[in-house]
Amino acid sequence: MNEFTDEEKEILKPFFTNMDKSIFALTNLPEVVKGALFSRYSRSTKSLRRVLLDEFIKAPEMGFKEIVGFQEGQGVNQLVAIQKAEEFYDRVLVGYGDDSVAELGGASIAVEDISNICSKVIEDARIGISPLEKSTRYVFFNDKIDGKFRYYRDPETMNSKFAELYEKTCDMLFETYQKLSEPMMKWVMERFPKEEGVSDRAYAAAVRAKALDILRGILPVATITNVGLFGNGRSFEYLMTKMFAHQLKEVRDVAQSMHDELSKVIPSFVKRANDRYGMEAQKFLIETREGTKNMTENILNGMKSDSAEPVELVKWDPEAEMKVIAAIMYQHSHLPMKQLLKIAESMDEEEKKKIISEFLSRRVNRRQKPGRAFENVHYTFDILGNYGMFRDLHRHRMLTQERQDLTVRHGYDTPKEIIQAGFQKEFDEAMKIAADAFEQISQEFPKQAQYVVPMGFRIRWYFTMSLREVYYLTELRSIAQGHPDYRKIAQLIFQKAKEVHPNLMEFAKFVDMKDYTLERLSAEMKTDKKIEELKKKYGS
Repeated sequence: MNEFTDEEKEILKPFFTNMDKSIFALTNLPEVVKGALFSRYSRSTKSLRRVLLDEFIKAPEMGFKEIVGFQEGQGVNQLVAIQKAEEFYDRVLVGYGDDSVAELGGASIAVEDISNICSKVIEDARIGISPLEKSTRYVFFNDKIDGKFRYYRDPETMNSKFAELYEKTCDMLFETYQKLSEPMMKWVMERFPKEEGVSDRAYAAAVRAKALDILRGILPVATITNVGLFGNGRSFEYLMTKMFAHQLKEVRDVAQSMHDELSKVIPSFVKRANDRYGMEAQKFLIETREGTKNMTENILNGMKSDSAEPVELVKWDPEAEMKVIAAIMYQHSHLPMKQLLKIAESMDEEEKKKIISEFLSRRVNRRQKPGRAFENVHYTFDILGNYGMFRDLHRHRMLTQERQDLTVRHGYDTPKEIIQAGFQKEFDEAMKIAADAFEQISQEFPKQAQYVVPMGFRIRWYFTMSLREVYYLTELRSIAQGHPDYRKIAQLIFQKAKEVHPNLMEFAKFVDMKDYTLERLSAEMKTDKKIEELKKKYGS
């Protein structure tokens, strides 16, 4: 790795498990520093090590020496301490036989230079792991390393007759993205000139976010990204077990690298991801996947889709109100649930509305979430939207979701701004070339062919979620600064839930049904105020 001088490597060495690999764990850093570091990392083109060096260690105002220095003064070396601690944890695990002990130890790890397909596999982890990924909204993706655009080159594809087609197609997509970046920024500024009272910083940030939101559909899902993760040992172990069983070599290779690095900091907690027990679990996952895949193909026998609706409500609970009302009363009574359900069923319409109102009417903002009574009602939504939109909504992990493989057969979304700015011809041409490449590669490499698909193409997935999660998702993802694509999905989910359960959805009053132009501007103006407050508090 030539990114750092020898002197810089010596400075950084205490804080990482290695200095020469793209996957590494963090050491000797307080949790507060890790959190701030990963937050900054998600909005930077720099590597995590470079962010730490340039923006923390070399920035006197960050107070890095004061925060971290006490450890050095005490002679603490985390890696040595870990080796001694491993014996203790092994004794606890053997003595008590409880896997939950592995939830008491956590680690932070950076996973860099992976594709957007691999990042989604990692972020499938539901609980126990907190991911933060490089944003397509704040960072341009047109930089090159050694003269090459930054996208994943799958070894199986690159060792096949499709290698030239794959690289040529991905290069074309990045070149189109690069070619349209400046003109699109210019068009956004012309269309939405800076208004009085808006700072240059806020306006520039909003313009950049708008332009990148419009253009991200051109990028292939092979686009290289970075993910920062914090999680407990048990969750990492299960995640890596699933990754070791994945069809794509990239995912399996990343699992091995993650296992190597996490074994340096939480070895006892992750060792079973790929030992005898782990391999048995991988075998189960692989054979189950292949068996159900073969049965599904035999049953469906080439059937075609009969719907292209962006959001379909395919299942809901006809007894929803009764269940919610019984659950509201449950914690305030000593009656069994069965009896409360009968009481709720016997109520008249006015009485039902009144108790629901008591439960929700005092909400003053979206952060005041409905109580757990709303978790007794569930909805299943089938969603068809572009991969960029899926990428954003995928972050809702406290629900049940499953996606299909990415294809080009559902078509793609063209942002209206592409048409208004006069770039539809270039956009459509790029999409057509990518679609042709996918069809060719998928004949022999159906899984690997996904890498070449641009994010503007549609993918199908479903959400099964409670009424409580419907409130949370629709109110959060419809906010003004959200990406217009996923805002539409959130609005449709709200509308369809309200059609079947108007009384229960009445108090989802923070769902924003309006359309906006320069989406990030109001949020950036709020950031300006926060910056000024910090200057007053801490000085420039």
